[in-house]
Amino acid sequence: MNMDNSAMIEAEPYSFEFFPKQCALLIIDMQRDFLEDGGFGAMLGNDVAQLRRTIEPNRTLLSTWRAAGLLVIHTREGHRSDLRDLPLTKKIRGQNRICIGDVGPMGRILVRGEPGHDIIPELYPLPNESIIDKPGKGAFYATDLHVILQNLNIKQLIITGVTTEVCVHTTVREANDRGYDCLVLEDCVGSYCPEFQTAGLNMIKAQKGIFGWVSHSAKVLAILGKST
Repeated sequence: MNMDNSAMIEAEPYSFEFFPKQCALLIIDMQRDFLEDGGFGAMLGNDVAQLRRTIEPNRTLLSTWRAAGLLVIHTREGHRSDLRDLPLTKKIRGQNRICIGDVGPMGRILVRGEPGHDIIPELYPLPNESIIDKPGKGAFYATDLHVILQNLNIKQLIITGVTTEVCVHTTVREANDRGYDCLVLEDCVGSYCPEFQTAGLNMIKAQKGIFGWVSHSAKVLAILGKST
């Protein structure tokens, strides 16, 4: 496709009008602590395979998106090394034996600069791609994401990453309240709990798109492929 024109992407609850130059790919929290064996997610008893199935579709989408010269932004959830941005309620909730800030197999858990906090190698950002380090679940809370998007005239977000019902969903809701149109790709987002995956996607597209649209990466790739 001509990147100066719009295109219709097949989606639910109805087609999403895609404006490439006003759209960013926002990849949420594809971090080692969430997706790798021995990370924080696995330590909490979660099945990381439920998230790892999203790696290959994300990698294919990211490669094609980059080749089209479109904007990519990555996020990471984590905290300052002094933990001054970590509410006590967040640290102790769940009554886990090991908490955020404690030492785990990949360094201090969800602390910026530690190995487990970083993005998985398969999707590692290029030097020219922005990384939003966020202390909360949503990518807009206590970050400069909104300012960056405004400065670059971005009005749409294609959102991928983990987890569907937590950081992805919170970000979609935040973006909706700020006037962005959001398209979530069902094969590129994941939850440790399959039932939460289904419910999270259903809520986004409910009531004719109360929070946004849901589609599949193949639908986006088909549009981007017309430009090659």
